[in-house]
Amino acid sequence: MRSGLTRALAALIVFVPGTAFAHTGAGHMHGFADGFTHPLGGLDHILAMVTVGVLAWQLGGRAIWLLPASFVALMAIGGLLALGGGSLPWVEVGIAASVIVFGAMVTLGTKAPLALAMGIVGAFAIFHSHAHGTEMPIAASGAAYGLGFVLAT
Repeated sequence: MRSGLTRALAALIVFVPGTAFAHTGAGHMHGFADGFTHPLGGLDHILAMVTVGVLAWQLGGRAIWLLPASFVALMAIGGLLALGGGSLPWVEVGIAASVIVFGAMVTLGTKAPLALAMGIVGAFAIFHSHAHGTEMPIAASGAAYGLGFVLAT
């Protein structure tokens, strides 16, 4: 069984080409497509999104929808901050710290109070969304780009 899984994963890695996002679209869809693909193109963003979901599942109850919702809501606010030209120091450090903190919370089975978990998740979401906002292509519509990255998240 294990060797079959190993072979399948190896085949997947070898035969599935990396996707190039060089030309995601034109016109009004350009911003949406860029925004939608941006969070899916970085392992740090994917790890953060997945661990927020797992943490929400571990906490259970209302956390199942409130924790991801707080992440997405604060993503929108942080994105607006970036699109408005606001600066945020230590963005990459904040993103890396989010992956470490979320991973530790999941691994340790943290049962933090929901309000605290939402605060932690929301604070780190601002770092992620600021990175999204500052990396928006010049030709992209801010509204379409923001809608894309919020929906992808």
